[in-house]
Amino acid sequence: MRILSAAAVVVLLAAPAYAQTPNINLIPELQSKSPEEREQEAAKDKAYKESLRKIPDAKASSDPWGTVRSNDAPKAAAAPAKKNKTGSSNQ
Repeated sequence: MRILSAAAVVVLLAAPAYAQTPNINLIPELQSKSPEEREQEAAKDKAYKESLRKIPDAKASSDPWGTVRSNDAPKAAAAPAKKNKTGSSNQ
C-alpha cells in the first residue's frame, strides 16, 4: 500500500511539471511556397529595400544637450563645508 501511495504522490507531483515543458518540434515539416507566394514575398522585399534607400543619412549629431554641455572636463567642486553633529555648518 505504501508503494502505491508513493507512486501516486510522484505522479501527482510530476504531472504539473510535465505540463510546463514546451512542445518543441525539432524537425518541422517543410512547407513549400506557391509561385504566387514567392512573387508576393519578392515584391515585399523589394519595397522594403526601396524604403530603406529613401531614409536620409544623418549629417550631424542630434544631441539636444550638445549646446548646454561644455567641452572642458568638469572642474572639482570646492570642498563642502564641514558640519557639526547637529547638521548645521559652522560659519
